[in-house]
Amino acid sequence: MIYEDRYNELKKIINYHNDRYYNQDNPEVSDYEYDMLMQELKNIEREHPEVITPDSPTQHVGGNAKRESGVLVRHRVPMLSLRDVFNKEDVEQFVDDVKAQFPDVEFVVETKIDGLSMALRYEDGKLITAITRGDGIVYGEDVTVNAKVINDVVKSLKDKIPYLEIRGEVYMTKQAFENVNEHQELLGKKVFANPRNCAAGTLRQLDSKVTKERNLSLFIFNVQDVRGMEFKTHTEGYEFLKKQGIKVIENYTVCKTTGEIWDAIERIGENRGDLDYDIDGAVIKINNLAYRTELGSTSKVPKWAIAYKYPPEEKETKLLDIQLTVGRTGRITPVAIFEPIRLCGTSVSRATLHNQDFIDELDVGVGDTIVVYKSGEIIPKIKKVIHEKRPEGTVKFQFPDKCPVCGSPVAREEGAADIKCTNINCPSMLVKRIINFVSRDCMDIKGFGAAYVEQLVDKGYIDDIPDIYHLNEYRDKLVEEGIIGKEKNTDKLLDAIENSKKNEPQRLLASLGISNVGKSTAKELMKYFKSIDNLINADIDEIKKVSDIGDISASAIFEYFKNEDNLKIISELAKCGVNMVMNENKEEDNLLEGSKFVITGTLPSMGRTEAKELIEKHGGKVSGSVSKKTTYVLAGDAPGSKVTKAQELGVKVISEAELLQMLK
Repeated sequence: MIYEDRYNELKKIINYHNDRYYNQDNPEVSDYEYDMLMQELKNIEREHPEVITPDSPTQHVGGNAKRESGVLVRHRVPMLSLRDVFNKEDVEQFVDDVKAQFPDVEFVVETKIDGLSMALRYEDGKLITAITRGDGIVYGEDVTVNAKVINDVVKSLKDKIPYLEIRGEVYMTKQAFENVNEHQELLGKKVFANPRNCAAGTLRQLDSKVTKERNLSLFIFNVQDVRGMEFKTHTEGYEFLKKQGIKVIENYTVCKTTGEIWDAIERIGENRGDLDYDIDGAVIKINNLAYRTELGSTSKVPKWAIAYKYPPEEKETKLLDIQLTVGRTGRITPVAIFEPIRLCGTSVSRATLHNQDFIDELDVGVGDTIVVYKSGEIIPKIKKVIHEKRPEGTVKFQFPDKCPVCGSPVAREEGAADIKCTNINCPSMLVKRIINFVSRDCMDIKGFGAAYVEQLVDKGYIDDIPDIYHLNEYRDKLVEEGIIGKEKNTDKLLDAIENSKKNEPQRLLASLGISNVGKSTAKELMKYFKSIDNLINADIDEIKKVSDIGDISASAIFEYFKNEDNLKIISELAKCGVNMVMNENKEEDNLLEGSKFVITGTLPSMGRTEAKELIEKHGGKVSGSVSKKTTYVLAGDAPGSKVTKAQELGVKVISEAELLQMLK
């Protein structure tokens, strides 16, 4: 039957998107699109219950617990999801059903934060474990170390009760999210799609320093279990938590009637644009805890609460202009400027058009009438163009062939959507170029963080790379202004800059930002050419003789050294005393040559980057996945599935101590 085919198709589609959302933190569709798919599936199951199978997304929570992220912990209280509703009638039906059983019932209406669920367990007032939802029923992931560096997580309760388990939502404020993405772009890394993805990925990753830097936040929305005291209502639990210094959901409302509940839902909807974090709905839950216990839960959702999902708000407006901005990586982004409209309580007048492919898909031009929407997200989006209203003479927008900042040619890399400025000396890329130059894999100037780079560029101390080596001339002024800190910090950084002049020339080569020339390629080039000058004077055929250098890389290197601006930079660096020649007397250590490593788990005394550098320093190579070509798997604590894969393939698994012994 037709409905059976559609049912099976929907199961497959939704399970795929569940994996993208819950397990990969990288959804491909909007919340609204997902909700509509799930609603269609539920409608088929309601009309044809005989088709329901155990693998239906309606029969289980969407996520899985990941062993690679950390140790798995068994849930003591299930972390279930909520049943979604999309209209006033469904809210009224829920309230009427509950009131029929409990006429004196009270409800609490509160915001539904768009983040990642986490439970916190306290014993005798001390935080002992933090767990993600995982599969929601059996296991979650232990994220205690990362949770403890979140400012909103209370480590010690004022009242030392025997046991307390609470559940909350880890999220990012809009400002924190913007800061992280700006930092990612500065480092040339992939930016996050939205705050929820970033929060989820940050909580699950293995380095608590990264978690702390990204400034996650937490709201608590439920007491899961308590021993040593008793609460009669949900709001009593909130009052106790607030006395402990724990941050609970803001501006919750206690309601008795359907009218009060709907007013609270509408109030949240009207004010969501003023919040400094994203929400994806409003939660309506029973306040009386005894009533909750009596109602119970299904295998997936509690019967005592629902989540109302707001419809995406969208409005028509006129596209006034398309402005091109050049990011610090050279990526050119088209931004739509349109007549201001109000969405989700805020005035918006601009939205990204992403790239030329997106523009082609919409067929959008200046003067068009466009539909802009916001679905509880931080950034407004353009949904479509109303071509019937297109003014005569309007044409689809096309990217220019020159950079809007420096006038250099632009290019689109094969297989990529982004168009970038080809001039690595473009002023828009200066900060990123300096950060790359001083980074660990390049000139490794310790203590020269991104914040210092930005300030020194903004204040005019650095206009190009060689200016780094003239900062010592402004030592007293730098101390006076406190850009780097007081005397001790300033002198420490200036000493690090001076010491970097002695680096082997492969570090300098890697730091220049030549396309496809990273740390390992630079090392091979210097092994062959022995000096930067020899490489400058080489032709393409000579460059291609170097191991792993193909036509594209050879052309990029050759063209870089034919550019007068680039040669001027290298000449200035040489005048500053930066080393350009390989040290022929340095003994080569190739103890690990021919060995391929995979690193997994948490090592006792070094991070993964440090371990990778150590292996490469001794001639070995490091990859991210285990295969038959892998020589060793270097494993620490909580190593995950890579060790299992190694054992299946007969690859030797070694410890950090064994690696260090090999290097003796």
